[in-house]
Amino acid sequence: MKASLVPSHCRRVGAGILLVALADFLFYGQPAGISAFIFAIVLAAAVVAIHPTGLNDARVWLKPAALFAALLPLVENVSPLSVLVAIAALAIFALSLAGRLRTRPARIARQLGLFLLAAPFRFARDFFRWRKVARQLGRPRLRLAAIAVWVMPLTLGLAFLALFGAANPIIEHWLSLIDLYALLDKIELPRLIFWLVVLAGVWAFLRPRLPRFAPRLRRVVPAAPVARPARISAEDVLFGKAAILRALIVFNALFSVQSALDATYLWGGVALPNGLTYAAYAHRGAYPLVATALLAAGFVLVALRSGSETSRDPLIRRLVYLWVAQSIVLVISSILRLDLYVGMYALTYLRVAAFIWMGLVAAGLALIVARIALAKSGEWLLSANLLTLSATLYVCCFVNFAATIANFNVDHSLEMTGQGVPLDFAYLHSLGPAAMPAFARLIEHQSKTTAADEPGYRALVAVEKSDKVRYLAAQESWRAWSFRDWRLLRYLDRQVPFVVPDNSQSQSPGR
Repeated sequence: MKASLVPSHCRRVGAGILLVALADFLFYGQPAGISAFIFAIVLAAAVVAIHPTGLNDARVWLKPAALFAALLPLVENVSPLSVLVAIAALAIFALSLAGRLRTRPARIARQLGLFLLAAPFRFARDFFRWRKVARQLGRPRLRLAAIAVWVMPLTLGLAFLALFGAANPIIEHWLSLIDLYALLDKIELPRLIFWLVVLAGVWAFLRPRLPRFAPRLRRVVPAAPVARPARISAEDVLFGKAAILRALIVFNALFSVQSALDATYLWGGVALPNGLTYAAYAHRGAYPLVATALLAAGFVLVALRSGSETSRDPLIRRLVYLWVAQSIVLVISSILRLDLYVGMYALTYLRVAAFIWMGLVAAGLALIVARIALAKSGEWLLSANLLTLSATLYVCCFVNFAATIANFNVDHSLEMTGQGVPLDFAYLHSLGPAAMPAFARLIEHQSKTTAADEPGYRALVAVEKSDKVRYLAAQESWRAWSFRDWRLLRYLDRQVPFVVPDNSQSQSPGR
């Protein structure tokens, strides 16, 4: 058995699967006609692709021409006789390309008879024979590891798909259309049998062999025993190079779908499906996408450990770069989603924290790429993330988040712009003294659009006045001084107080 045996098997299996799909399209539940001729021509082309050296002689046109002439009865009429002629011609054509056809007609007839007798059993016999010979030669064969290597990619792939379903209503709608019970109902046992019969039939032509009545494995198996390969642990199978490569291919495909949807609906401005608003699309996706990016980062750290075989593989490194780049795009999309949601509703401390957290996640993903590209250690990555977090927290100490939230909510409220959502006065008041400038700006705006004696306006002025009095009283002690409070006090000193006229004396007694 030659070293090129496995690649040739892969080519034959691939060709066999394609021929089965073509046969299902042409024949299953369909009347037979010109489809038989088309299938025979495609089968002959597949035989040529498997044995291209069979057409190297000087009279290369003779074999295809003879086969074409033998297949012409299928064009005239599909009958048992024309089918038998076509099968015999295809068998002789395949044996000739494989270099196994004799020259005398009597011997050709004997070979043809043996070929047709063995054809239905060729696939099953080859399958078990290859497994036995591969085991004796210590060659790779179909084992449980070939299935187990997909466990981790498919498991994490389903986890990412579930997160995308939670983040994206469109993907959730697609998933809801999948009815597993309906799919199981569509599995037809007769169709499966048809596929197996077709595969067994075309396999005999893709690997034309004559039956051997005496086993000759002794010629294939070496006399000296071959040392068995070292035992592979379950961890090497589930998280080895092959599993990580498959996982990266699956994950990049899933992330590309999500990125394409965001590019279409968020960045491209394409109208969303009926019944779905941008606010709902944005709100659903912010936090699940950040969780997805964190899971992706954890996988990258495990997959490309320092000094591991996977960290040195160029293809895996390129796939990791692509996947991390897509993860960063997801985080940016999450920030845009949250920004859309805040624009539709309002800003809160939690949403500000979410913005900062998403930025830290994006920075962490970028640092992972830097760690891989620069071949740094895990300690370097941890230190870089801690420095980034420390710098972010330090900068946040100088940001007046309460004032930022209050100003944003007031400036984008229904009371100020005539659109959006009504202002949450209770939340605005809970922000403390930092919200007083925004409160004052709201009152000034209301004074131009609302009657001075309206109860709502009078209540706003009263709340603003009591908050100011309470704050100024607390600032009388020098111990309460801070630079932020000093700036607020200067603002309050410059502010012109609002005077609400008392209209009770001017009202007529008849009222």
